[in-house]
Amino acid sequence: MVSDILNEPDAYFVVQAVTDVLNKERDRRAKFYNDITEDDKIEFINGEIIVHSPVKLGHNFATTMLSRALSIFVGKFELGFVGVEKIMITLTRNDYEPDICFFIKEKSSHFTKNQTLFPAPDFVVEITSPSTEKRDRGVKFKDYQAHSIEEYWIIDPDQETLEQYHLKGEEYELVLKSAIGTVTSFAIPGFQIPIQAIFNDAENRKVIQNF
Repeated sequence: MVSDILNEPDAYFVVQAVTDVLNKERDRRAKFYNDITEDDKIEFINGEIIVHSPVKLGHNFATTMLSRALSIFVGKFELGFVGVEKIMITLTRNDYEPDICFFIKEKSSHFTKNQTLFPAPDFVVEITSPSTEKRDRGVKFKDYQAHSIEEYWIIDPDQETLEQYHLKGEEYELVLKSAIGTVTSFAIPGFQIPIQAIFNDAENRKVIQNF
């Protein structure tokens, strides 16, 4: 992309125009930080403020089941910190509130009780919906990949499927896409869970009892 721009005779003007846009975007982002509250489910993506509507029960249930298992496992083995829904991660250009994220102990040990903005996590889960799927598979996928987030899960609560992506070099590789079987995490050592335990309370409790 850079070489394409530099081959154009008006490269300077193109770069200047982009710089002007990014400077204005930076100002909007600063105002965004000042205006947001703990009650907001909101993200800043490519200069735009995205306000999220209330989620469906299936979305909330999958988030609860997976975050419960993750939190108990990570807590038991003191592996780090699991954030749920309202943890805002601030990347180079954009700010996201993933449904679930995990930070290794080396990062999370420096977090403070009053902290509201967080660095790139090591593991991210998005529970997708028709209104968020384009971003989950588009800008977020590219941004998480670009910031070397080791593992990314996309969960569809309607189809009860899970897609597991693992960073290989600079790009995500699809490791698993299924509604059955067991998924084993790369970023959280030792953590594995039957996919149906994300959608079924009884199965979830069985998993937790075996940790």
